[in-house]
Amino acid sequence: MNPMINNVAAAAGPNLAPVSAEIFLLVAASAILLIDMFLKGKRNLTYVLSLLALVGCAVISFRDLSAGQTVYTFNNMFVSDPMANLLKLFTYLAVGVTLVYSRQYTDDRGMMSGNLGGEFYVLALFSTLGQMIMISGNNMLPIYLGLELMSLSLYALVAMRRDHAVSTEAAMKYFVLGSLASGFMLYGISMVYGATGSLDLSRILEVANAHAANHTILVFGLVFIVAGLAFKLGVVPFHMWVPDVYQGSPTAVTLLLGGAPKLATFAIVLRLLVGGLLPMAFDWQQMLLALAVLSLVFGNLTAIAQSNIKRMLAYSTIAQMGFVLLGLLSGVVDGNRSFAPAAYSSAMYYSITYVLTTLGTFGLIMMLARSGFEAEELADFKGLGKRSPWYAVVMTILMFSLAGVPPMVGFIAKWAVLQAVVTSGQVWLAIVAVMASLIGAFYYLRVVKMMWFDEAVDATPIATPLDMRLALSLNGVIVLVLGVVPDALLGACLTAMTKTLAL
Repeated sequence: MNPMINNVAAAAGPNLAPVSAEIFLLVAASAILLIDMFLKGKRNLTYVLSLLALVGCAVISFRDLSAGQTVYTFNNMFVSDPMANLLKLFTYLAVGVTLVYSRQYTDDRGMMSGNLGGEFYVLALFSTLGQMIMISGNNMLPIYLGLELMSLSLYALVAMRRDHAVSTEAAMKYFVLGSLASGFMLYGISMVYGATGSLDLSRILEVANAHAANHTILVFGLVFIVAGLAFKLGVVPFHMWVPDVYQGSPTAVTLLLGGAPKLATFAIVLRLLVGGLLPMAFDWQQMLLALAVLSLVFGNLTAIAQSNIKRMLAYSTIAQMGFVLLGLLSGVVDGNRSFAPAAYSSAMYYSITYVLTTLGTFGLIMMLARSGFEAEELADFKGLGKRSPWYAVVMTILMFSLAGVPPMVGFIAKWAVLQAVVTSGQVWLAIVAVMASLIGAFYYLRVVKMMWFDEAVDATPIATPLDMRLALSLNGVIVLVLGVVPDALLGACLTAMTKTLAL
């Protein structure tokens, strides 16, 4: 290319079109923060504006996804590609649905009133912005900055109930352990930079392919990066924060933690390990193998012993993330990368469908809660079939999906991952995963049994806003429909992954 053209382009500044959704959300969140300062009482306007901001982002990302192009900006530090845009769309959906589910819950607990009433919505939006930067980061620096923006927002959200000892304790644990994980990642990034001389993932990939880096230093850095990523995914043995933070946080914040961030973390795992360090697949796949097996076994076994449904779902999350790792570790076999698009798209599909199911389960927990009462014990679901048959049906669909019972979407997701594992020749690993899932089915089906066959402990009528009732109903129907007709989403994930990886 002509150097004169390069100079003119540099003088004109970076191309802002690929980052337009992030700019829009930053401006919208800042405006909402200012508007909220003048509001008193319930934050209905803040709620509506937050949803509209997410809708605006969705319109921009859908436009970019429809174009199907991969566009780089800011000296290749930021990328807009099909994978990023598809994951962003589901991130907006997850955060938006979380806000819908949370409105009544936060109002009942006084979290949406007073001088700082709108902080829940503003912090949720800034957390979303961090996730968007993580998803589109093509350089270790913006990936880390996005991760910290998301994490700092979530730390503050966990500690929102300042006068609640359990929430404060959970926030301290999350902050201390999260800082430790960030340190791991930073140290790993510094080692990779020392070995390759670059933070740019494309350049790191070139150096690794050419075997021009010190392999020992690169592996050393890789170990710390994988440890940091494992913490963010919440997999064994970096899971210790998950049950306490899930239980101690307000349920609305628990959903913000356990929903959309899983998509962003999946994206940076793929960016760092596949986009930058794919030639070292043998090394990091062995690490992910150990993490996956430990998570599947430990998560499912420990969940059985829980009587608190939020802790049960926390250990369930650990096991579910083990399945995501199974897809990620099945992409390269003896240097053969032909399995990669199918394997990585199965992990992407699993992440998306898991988040959709998680939204519904925590939404129902918030629906059963009321002012002065948290529906956090398994016993609180007893007799739901008599109190509210339709929502018992929805919860049954969600539990069956998490357990992997056909025809729910969870079965299709597990099938896709297991197919990738078997195709890669690791049949024994698929058998371990199936056995662990059978153990996990027990505690999911226990909830179903309590809803339909046990007598209700609490017969208080369930009062739910219209928007929440509609969202919960649609949530349950979508989980069922995507299981019956899975091809569209499976195909979208495969197409996005194929175009993005270009393997």
